[in-house]
Formats: sequence, structure tokens, C-alpha cells
Amino acid sequence: MPKLPTVAIVGRPNVGKSTLFNRLVGRKLALVDDRPGVTRDRREGEATLLGMDFRVIDTAGYEDEDPDTLPGRMRAQTSAAVRDADVALFLIDARAGVTPLDEEIARWLRSETTPVVLAANKAEGRAGESGLLEAWSLGLGEPIAMSAEHGEGVADLFEQLQPLIEHEGPDEEEDEGDHKLKLAIVGRPNAGKSTLINRILQEERLITGPEAGITRDSIAIDWEWKAPDGEMRPVRLIDTAGMRKKARVDDKLEKLAVADARRAVDFAEVVVLLLDGTRGLESQDLRIADHVLQEGRALIIAISKWDVAEQASSLFNGIKAALEEGLSQARGIPVLTVSGRTGKGIDAMLGAAFEIRDTWSKRVSTGQLNRWFEAAIERNPPPAPGGKRIKLRYITQVNTRPPTFVLFGTRVDQLPDTYLRYLTNGMRSELGFGAVPVRLTARPSRNPFDKKE
Repeated sequence: MPKLPTVAIVGRPNVGKSTLFNRLVGRKLALVDDRPGVTRDRREGEATLLGMDFRVIDTAGYEDEDPDTLPGRMRAQTSAAVRDADVALFLIDARAGVTPLDEEIARWLRSETTPVVLAANKAEGRAGESGLLEAWSLGLGEPIAMSAEHGEGVADLFEQLQPLIEHEGPDEEEDEGDHKLKLAIVGRPNAGKSTLINRILQEERLITGPEAGITRDSIAIDWEWKAPDGEMRPVRLIDTAGMRKKARVDDKLEKLAVADARRAVDFAEVVVLLLDGTRGLESQDLRIADHVLQEGRALIIAISKWDVAEQASSLFNGIKAALEEGLSQARGIPVLTVSGRTGKGIDAMLGAAFEIRDTWSKRVSTGQLNRWFEAAIERNPPPAPGGKRIKLRYITQVNTRPPTFVLFGTRVDQLPDTYLRYLTNGMRSELGFGAVPVRLTARPSRNPFDKKE
């Protein structure tokens, strides 16, 4: 049986660690009391959160005491638990707000290599609102608003824990230093996906033919690309079934194949949308591209069968113009030409895929981000709906792959979409994110558990 990943709950005394531990393991294994310091030893249990299994460790409250004292030895146990864990779940008390000890714990956790998820407990009602907002100052990304006692916020907790502790299956495991480029080839039926992959691999690995819909399963193939500089770079190529309009998909097997192709997009890092150069851009291509971008994947457009395309120059320019008009978020996305028959353009396509993955994985320092942010709002201040000013305080990057940002301020829930697009476009052009999907969320100061308007 594979070893379960481990989550260590840490925080100062009496913030609700044992209450959360009991909720995750589904029974009262840990003592819970209003007095601080009830938990002394590390307590472990098997937890299930929305179907995700892991081991959870309830640690003693982190206190600033001499190492030889009992609280000091408890602190050493907590430090050991964090070092051994896959994830540290740092809990603060939203009602008490951020304390100096919380700040010390945050500094310690930032110095460790264990990934950290920050949660503000007891956030239900207005009493926890200010503490939830203060949690941003700890420099650990987006805080989860939680109530361990009432079970609020578990979906958000799952969303943040899942990518850190759910590992890929045995056939998908790879060494940390491997860094395979997960590259999916998608498109309409008979666009030439399997032919292109056979040319890339230089073998008849996949069945091809004039009939549409030969490929049904998403086929993953591990391979190494010899880059122009001579370096061998690992790639996992994913060939997918052709994706037709839903209205035209009647066969149950084809429905399953298209669903499998959509899952392949979710698994990929970079997606190549292959267009048939003999047919140009069609509305279904735009739908596929939109799906890829909505899933937050880096996208490249490749026009196939380029060796037999007629009026190539006007076709290329027409496709670029149609993309700009029909898919505004696709502006700047690389548009390349390839031929599965001759192999032309394949090296350029693979080089572009590695390059765009680097951009998709990019993190901007807090200082650089906020210098850009201050200049952006100085050039174009936010509007004042109803004569009331919207005050933007700062912005933080909370994730990569795709780059994800949260905008913090007052009355930000009234920011128009046009202003968010202004900021997003500015990040793309001025911070080097180019054509990759950038997600920007403006968070209002209202507590998400408060049902009052």
C-alpha cells in the first residue's frame, strides 16, 4: 500500500488545531479545550477530505520558549513534524487577528522547504473579518477562511491541498529533476494530430488514415526531443481524440473519447491546437481554444498540412486575424505552421512549447509586482462608482501554472471588468507573461461566511 502524504497542522496555542484535526479524521481523537497547550505530543490520524486521503498531524502549540523547557520541547516536536510533512497547514485565529507570535511562526515557515497552506480559523461572522484580511500580511499567499467547528471552508482547503499532496499514478510518476514537458495535441477530427506525432517520434507509433475519429483514447508517449543546442529534453506527448461539436457527437464511445480528450487538456502543461491548413479556422477551433484557456493551460496554435495549403500567406494572416477577433484572450498566442508529412516546423513548435511553459510557471517578486501595480493605478486610477472611491492597496501572486493574482483593497467587488482587464493586460505586456492565461481576482473585504448583505 502506498504511503499516504502527510499534512502537519501548526499554529500558536488555542487557534483550533485539534478541532480541525478531529474534523479531518472524522472522530474525536484529539482533546479539545479552551485552555491553551492541551496538545503536547504529535498526534496522527488518517484523514479524508472530499475523497482525498492523507495523514494529518496535530502538533503542539508553537511557543517561544527555552528549548529545555516543556514548551520548548513541544516546539521542537512541531519543527520535526513540519520537516517530515508534505504540507504545513498554518492555522491562525481570525477573531484574534495576526499576533506577533503568528508573525514569528510565518517567518519560520517561510524559511523551511515544506509547502505552506495558510488558513484563518473561526472566520464565521463579522468578528473574523478583519483577522482574515490581516492574514495576507503574513506573506504566505491567500488565506483560507475556515470554521473548523462548523465545517466551513473545507472545499477551499481541498482546493489548496490537492495539488500539493495528490501525486500522480504509478504510470505517471516522474523524478523531481525530470521536468517532462506535458504536451497535448488537440483539434478537430482528421486535423492531422496522429500524423504529426508519428513524424515527431519518427515512427508509425499511432494509427492514421483518412477516416475521422480513429483515435479514441488519449495516448501518452514519453520521448526526448533533441533541441537545436543539442540538449535532450524530456517530453510526454499526449495524442487525443478529435473534438467535434457536442451536437454532432451521438455515439456513446465518441462522447467518452471527447471527454477523455478534455481530461488530457487538464493534465497537460502546454496544449497545441492543431488546425487543418486545408480548411482554415472554424468555430469549433475557437471553442476548443477557449476551453484550453479557461482551464488555465498555455496554448499554441499550429496550422497543419502546411505543405499542401493553398494561398498560404493569406491563410496564415486570415487565421491570425480571426483568432484576434473571435477569441480576445488569445491575443499574442504563438501561431506556427507545421507539416506532419515533411516534418517542417516541428522543432520551432517544440521550442515554443518549452518557452511558453517557462512563462506559464513564472513567479514575479512581491517588490517588482507592487512597483508595477503602483505605476499602473497612477496611470489609470480605478473608477469611483456612486462617487465613492475604490482604494486598491496591493496585489500578490498566489500561484503559478497558470500565474494567479489576488488584488486587495476596499470596495474591490465594485471594480468593473474593464479595469481588471486593464490590469491583466498590463501584467502580460509589462511583467513578461505574454500570451499565457493570467488569472486576477479582486477580493471584497466582506467575510464569505457572513450571509448578511
